[in-house]
Amino acid sequence: MKRFPLTAVLICSAFASSGCSSVMSHTGASQGYYPGTRASAEMIGDDKTSWAIKPLAIIDLPFSAVLDTILLPWDYFRSDNNSIHDRVLQSEKMAGTDASLATAASMPAQPH
Repeated sequence: MKRFPLTAVLICSAFASSGCSSVMSHTGASQGYYPGTRASAEMIGDDKTSWAIKPLAIIDLPFSAVLDTILLPWDYFRSDNNSIHDRVLQSEKMAGTDASLATAASMPAQPH
């Protein structure tokens, strides 16, 4: 084990932990295309992200981009162009909610 160079250990560790954002974002509901890459980029740019997480997000970003590219056909297959907002609007239309809201009385003014 002493002959195993430190760089090989670091490279193996990087590959073992690579694409974490992409894997995490693909386990849930469809979030569009390149969700892991967007998540890593948002963590890097966010001022509220911990100083300990930003270097990990920087390391993870290229690996997530590669994994998101590989999973692009899966994202295309999962996308149904039916977002939550679209489903709510469709449900309101089917229930006639939009017509009943149009005839609703306005909210009374709240005293400050």
